[in-house]
Amino acid sequence: MARSTRTRTAAPRSRPSMRGWPGPGGGAQLYLDPPPEYRGTSVQVCGLWPFGAGSGTPTIGVPLGRSLQSGATVCCDPISWFTRAQLILNPSMFVLGQPALGKSTITRRMALGLAGYGVLPMVFGDLKPDYVDLIRALGGQVITLGRGQGHLNVLDPGESAAAAAQLTGSARESLLKQAAGRRLNMVSALITVLRREPPTEREENILATALEVLDDRHTGVPVLGDLLQVITEAPDAVRATALDRGDMDRYRDITEGLESSLTGLLGKGKLGETFAHPTTEPMHMDRPVCFDISSISDSEEQLQAAALLACWSYGFGAVDAAQALADAGLAPQRHYFLVLDELWRVLRVGRGLVDRVDALTRLNRQRGVGMAMITHSIKDLLALPSEDDRMKAKGFVERSGMVISAGLPKEEMPRLGEVVNLTASEQRMITEWSTPPGWSTASGPEAAPPGRGNFLIKVGGRPGIPLHVELTAAELHINDTNRRWHQ
Repeated sequence: MARSTRTRTAAPRSRPSMRGWPGPGGGAQLYLDPPPEYRGTSVQVCGLWPFGAGSGTPTIGVPLGRSLQSGATVCCDPISWFTRAQLILNPSMFVLGQPALGKSTITRRMALGLAGYGVLPMVFGDLKPDYVDLIRALGGQVITLGRGQGHLNVLDPGESAAAAAQLTGSARESLLKQAAGRRLNMVSALITVLRREPPTEREENILATALEVLDDRHTGVPVLGDLLQVITEAPDAVRATALDRGDMDRYRDITEGLESSLTGLLGKGKLGETFAHPTTEPMHMDRPVCFDISSISDSEEQLQAAALLACWSYGFGAVDAAQALADAGLAPQRHYFLVLDELWRVLRVGRGLVDRVDALTRLNRQRGVGMAMITHSIKDLLALPSEDDRMKAKGFVERSGMVISAGLPKEEMPRLGEVVNLTASEQRMITEWSTPPGWSTASGPEAAPPGRGNFLIKVGGRPGIPLHVELTAAELHINDTNRRWHQ
């Protein structure tokens, strides 16, 4: 029986592939150009249906830059993400990164955007200065401190006294007690900076009693010299607190170190006269404020740390007073964005200063303020001599609503991983951003580090959002921190 044969041919395709018709004469495209992407509201791009897609990045907050993954605009700030977006549980952020990569730049962008939302930026201690031009451009107040350039009296209750005079009942009592506790904390902090170790429990008790006696005796605003005089005069209440057992010689021995430290704060020691005289310029709470302490040399690390602590304490006290008046209906409710830059300068000066900073920064959510704490690396927090201080310093990062990281060295990744969940790709990205700029000749263009302006936003265990901050023409002048070199 003969077998018939059939020639098998490929069935024609009814539809082309994603790259076109294959085969001879088909002209399939080997490389597909990515289509252009545009971003707009649903009203603006409604005609592009069904080709719309979600951006995958938050759209609530200050516009910071574009995502390095999708090119979409990234909006972020701790206050908007806490109040409106409800993405974080605490309106605060911790910013990390190597020098010259833009830590202050992204913070200035947030401060500028929040000012447009009605939030007042408050910079409690500008060492470089990085924020003076911004605050002046916003019509704010710049308070200058330093040797021969202004004074800040740490015993001055500032806005708290004026606010307490308008309040009654428990609100007034609570504000006065907060001011008294903050004043004691500040005197102890200055002594800690001077000695590089905190005062003893007995000395703090003596200081607390001496301040109470000073309030009863003094009608105006006292200064540190008045406090020293109270301790020197040895009133009965102070002697009872010192436990001198009725022996004046014993009292002198107990208070000798305290008197010596207070004398060192009156212009005869390393801290000069910065805190020994009445406050030169009171702080206003209805406009942006910046404490300019850039005149203090980097070689005077103790004075820098003391000035930062004093500015933080004075500023937080003013915020408490403003919020107390708002709660009583005596002033409008305002929100503030507080910037605590160069955190490492305070922490490394002496044992026990972590407690002072911790006491100031714990209640930002209850105060109704957003906060930005800025330092170079986790190593700044873990290089403290005391294990207790190291654990408390790590708490600054762990309690922050978000962590924003610029470029960091590879050795920093295990430390950062202890407080922030980072994937391997995120770690690689952050370390690549810390690469130094390429070699260039003196006549060539100024080479910027490849990671300048790149940041990774981390919130809890969520995937990070990498973005690049691009400055607008209006921001270039207020962000030029190398102006002296350009001039």
